Amino acid sequence: MKPFRYQRASDVPGAVRMLTQAPSGAFLAGGTNLVDLMRLGVATPDLLVDVRRLACDRIEELPDGTLRIGAMVSNGELAADRSIRLRYPVLSQALLSGASGQLRNLATTGGNLLQRTRCVYFQDATTPCNKREPGAGCSARDGYHRELAILGWSQACVATHPSDMAVALAALDAVVHTRGPDGERTIPLTELHRLPGDEPERDTVLHHGELITAVDLPPLASAARSGYRKIRDRASYAFALVSVAAVLEVADGAVRDVRISLGGVAHKPWRATTAEEALRGAPATAERFRAAAEAELTAARPLAGNAFKVPLTRNTVVATLLDLTDEQQR
Repeated sequence: MKPFRYQRASDVPGAVRMLTQAPSGAFLAGGTNLVDLMRLGVATPDLLVDVRRLACDRIEELPDGTLRIGAMVSNGELAADRSIRLRYPVLSQALLSGASGQLRNLATTGGNLLQRTRCVYFQDATTPCNKREPGAGCSARDGYHRELAILGWSQACVATHPSDMAVALAALDAVVHTRGPDGERTIPLTELHRLPGDEPERDTVLHHGELITAVDLPPLASAARSGYRKIRDRASYAFALVSVAAVLEVADGAVRDVRISLGGVAHKPWRATTAEEALRGAPATAERFRAAAEAELTAARPLAGNAFKVPLTRNTVVATLLDLTDEQQR
């Protein structure tokens, strides 16, 4: 591991100031992804600014019913929170489907959103990777890409975003709060992450030194009727081949409200807006769910080794929506 300096920030402005002065530095919270990448020689920051002890570690309800999650709230604490389990079960389910209990107790809300892809070529410093070294080439396109993208990829990168939590937050219309060198801003979760385009090294729209301070969940009544389904190669401690986060409200046999986000299929959590538009006001039936999923997947461009993800995604969307429909008809 490359030698680095360590500083502990006592407040958010101080943390931003420290990192702004270190162009090759990084924030450190739980470290569950960053430290691994440093050991692999993929991440080589010369300064780590420890933000774990900042006062961004609470879950609180705002006067308008919004639930604000501090960026330093651990994944374990968030998954177990009573308000999350009752009002936003899709989020609790997504968190519990990821990593192990020990890792969830270390990983933070802000850090989870910023974790890097698990593409094997990105994590292998001996192979060409545009995300790790811009202009080097993408080894995955003609190599091993079974777990990688079928939507939104570019010639420069076919990586997928690994977060389960981010997929659920995308379906919930979450909003991210940040503080950076230019002050504070709010970013819809669906706009936080980028598609790779010609700059796959940029995972998000954040600037250097910009720190996530909180995530807001809007007071959606329909979010209580939500769920997360994750398809993976083994039952625990594995990243998604495909995942679906869905919010579904059915009244008199018709879809009143629906929100769908897909994981494991793109460089960012993929909000399935085409499927949503096809379903609003439609009968809540398997046939309509299937047709909506197929409409969303017309944009899919599978590679030779991951074409199975197209029918797998379709079937997972249908199964998730049917489960939520059945729950409301009992």
